[in-house]
Amino acid sequence: MGNSIQEFRQFYARFIVAGAGSTNERLIGAFAELPREKFLGKGPWPIFTGSGYLPTISDDPRLLYQDILVGLLPEKRINNGQPGLHARLLAEIAPSPGESVLHIGAGTGYYTAIMANLVGTAGAVYAYEIETQLANRAREALQDLSNVRIHNVSPASASLPRSDVIYVNAGVTRPDDRWIDALNIGGRMAVPITPDEGFGGMLLVTRVAESAYAAKILCRVSFISCSGNRTEGESTALAAAFEPHSFRPVKSFHRFTPPDESAWFVGSDWWLSTAEPRTSQ
Repeated sequence: MGNSIQEFRQFYARFIVAGAGSTNERLIGAFAELPREKFLGKGPWPIFTGSGYLPTISDDPRLLYQDILVGLLPEKRINNGQPGLHARLLAEIAPSPGESVLHIGAGTGYYTAIMANLVGTAGAVYAYEIETQLANRAREALQDLSNVRIHNVSPASASLPRSDVIYVNAGVTRPDDRWIDALNIGGRMAVPITPDEGFGGMLLVTRVAESAYAAKILCRVSFISCSGNRTEGESTALAAAFEPHSFRPVKSFHRFTPPDESAWFVGSDWWLSTAEPRTSQ
């Protein structure tokens, strides 16, 4: 009869977390415990190939325990994202027991549930998904988790809770000020800053003081665009910035201040710097 689905899930969890360069047993456990098929509907499932979708050969859920993107709304190119990438990002932002998480672009809630596992019942995950169909599916899939709240609204129109972790799964050309304002001191935000076409980068911002932010770009990424938080001018500038330059020197994030000679990228009223954050007030 072959290996059980639990064995597939366990191997998948260890594979994607190891591929992320992590040995975090709590992260491995979260991926190993959670049934991915619960969030993806009935199979066969559409698998994103980069240029389109290819259906799985059957509805055997063991097929889902690979490092693949699965279509949620294929007509809109909305997918359940690549597990290996999310494992890497979650290892970086490291949601911990008792922390509060803001998840923007939750889809059907698979990675919301992973984070709910990581913060435990003493923590909380507030998930926002603007697509009503996906939000409803997430609400159904997550109904047994008391530490999760699903909101079928844009986070731009809601009152946001103070958060230790903000995880954005939709591309923007500028991090939203309201998200940054919601970060606690010591809080981490992972947000994809992406042009309209092609790859941008996953920006990690850590609030080290009231008005000081450490930053680094973790890797190149491509995400579906966020509703709002995008301008054509910044998109063009981001495309130019990521094309010829290394993003490794980025060390801090600034807003509402004029850029200096350390600027790596300059947006409308924000910029990234190759200098360490200024923590003196």
